[in-house]
Amino acid sequence: MNLINAELFKLRTTAIWWIMGIVLLPLYAASVLANWAQFASTSPDQVSDPDQAEQVRAALEPINVATTLYTSGQYFGILIVLLLSAIIVTSEFFHLTATATFLVTPKRESVILAKFGAAVIVGVLVWLLTTLLNLIVVPLIMNNLDLSSQLGEGAVWRAIGLNLLAFVLWAVLGVGLGVLIKNQLAATLILGIVYVVGTSAIGLIFFLLTQYVAQWFENLQVLIPTTASQLMISGTELPGNPPRWVGAVVLIGYAVVAGFFGTWLTKRRDIS
Repeated sequence: MNLINAELFKLRTTAIWWIMGIVLLPLYAASVLANWAQFASTSPDQVSDPDQAEQVRAALEPINVATTLYTSGQYFGILIVLLLSAIIVTSEFFHLTATATFLVTPKRESVILAKFGAAVIVGVLVWLLTTLLNLIVVPLIMNNLDLSSQLGEGAVWRAIGLNLLAFVLWAVLGVGLGVLIKNQLAATLILGIVYVVGTSAIGLIFFLLTQYVAQWFENLQVLIPTTASQLMISGTELPGNPPRWVGAVVLIGYAVVAGFFGTWLTKRRDIS
């Protein structure tokens, strides 16, 4: 626990954590407003394709509206967690403290596990912030949409709980990627660009493959980590989408690989 506290202290002594916090708030607000506008303006009657109309109809079911709104902020919140988790590792090399850290604690597994622990705490805190804000504002939005708050439904709390799991897994993934990309500036830029631009680009590729090659490519989109995260928190099984557990398995797989590889690489890499 002392090592975890030390890692959190290192993060708190930099300006990056509160800068990320300031950035998160308007991004969260934009996510809530975008979800609200989408549900307020979308209707199955606007879609001519029967399959797409069925998907829209399912998405507009009160429980699915609720789970989407009560997990608002996941996309940008996870981005912040990913970057902060990577910085927990890369800051050691940026501030030239890596050698001192491993001299004080020669057992490298303990150091990297402490970094994983610190990253998980960061993920939980960001999840807690967005969840508390959602529990305050979403009932008002649901009322505006002429729907009940749905807080009595187990599916809502399951989605909120799985959203926590997503934040934790992305935190682990961030540490693993931070080990791979030691340069702090490069890690921040690469992970941010890949998360935002790369996700959209890969999604477009899968869309084109689905349209022009084979329909089954649509289900493979769950291999995109952000898509897996979103699938986990759906209220019901949506038409044309894999089951929720598939998203959880995919994201857990990425986190396990990143955690194992990050630990292995840290043990063998020359830190000097």
